[in-house]
Amino acid sequence: MTPPKKRLRPSGGEADVSIIMPVHNASCWLDECLQAILQQDFTGSMELSVYDDASTDDSRQVVQRWRERLEARGISVVTSFHESAQPRGVGYAKNKAISQSCGKYLCFQDADDIMLPERVRLQYEACLLHPNSLVGCRVQRLPEGSTERYTRWINAITQDQLITQVYTSHGPTIVMPTWFCSRNLFLKVGPFDEGGKGVPEDLIFFYQSLRQGGGLSRVDQCLLVYRYHEQAATHSVTEETIWKLRVDFLQERVLSQWDGFTIWNAGKQGRKLYRCLSPTNQKKVKAFCDVDNNKIRKGFYTYEESTEIPKPKIPILHYKDASAPFIICVKLDMTEGVLEGNLNSLQLKEGKDYYHFN
Repeated sequence: MTPPKKRLRPSGGEADVSIIMPVHNASCWLDECLQAILQQDFTGSMELSVYDDASTDDSRQVVQRWRERLEARGISVVTSFHESAQPRGVGYAKNKAISQSCGKYLCFQDADDIMLPERVRLQYEACLLHPNSLVGCRVQRLPEGSTERYTRWINAITQDQLITQVYTSHGPTIVMPTWFCSRNLFLKVGPFDEGGKGVPEDLIFFYQSLRQGGGLSRVDQCLLVYRYHEQAATHSVTEETIWKLRVDFLQERVLSQWDGFTIWNAGKQGRKLYRCLSPTNQKKVKAFCDVDNNKIRKGFYTYEESTEIPKPKIPILHYKDASAPFIICVKLDMTEGVLEGNLNSLQLKEGKDYYHFN
């Protein structure tokens, strides 16, 4: 590969792109990660901003070993670290890396992932066209075959579904390891939540960006090798934490606009959603619907928060007898196409007649 031109930054000036990389005990992945940054074909000015969050391995030494090679290629390197027995968390480390950087655009890079050579260039070009958007890309999952459904979803959802599927259990439709955005957008929305371990700082920021009118876009090309492993920070976030954020955002953005709706799934997930709704939105639930005749034969669902205050009975209907709009509480890509076929048979429009919440 022909080396790109040197990406020299004016003295004391801005870089075009800052690669934002929080690091915590990432020594075993850093050589691959930094080699990939070195091989970027972007010809604008670029810097790497690393914040080490109390690593106990030799991550800092690995970054220092790469400094000369990166700077020889015109990639300036800014590093600092948190010296403590305990890390402060991913949100804190990202904020520190951003605050010490100077790029007009921010490219978020996890230390355990590998960017393809054209990533910065193509996402930078997309961001120039969509300056008020989080820009993502398609990914290759490593090891191959891990999180198969999740990977398929990341790569297959359409541009419209980047907006309509923001309530699903998969999390942000533009997945955090692929984020690229203007510094102006980050300053408008951020900073990241610094609550530490167990806080989904990416989902909180993602929802806040949408609240602020931010857009979503994706380069429909694989630009990142997205590594799956048990030490990843995402494993520290509980499903219940994610669930509550999703329910609150659904109520705020969708249910507050509807006078009534049907919950598609009279089983565990549908009933759980109902129980978590505000009293105002519980009253808007006109029916549950399902395909399971055993559930439909029960006729009604009754939820009694207190035995002294009986709740109204909510009908359980066959989906063909139910009325839109729907909140779909059945997981995508889990019914061998049956759910998708049933939705298509009703000629419904996603984002108007139904939203996925699964």
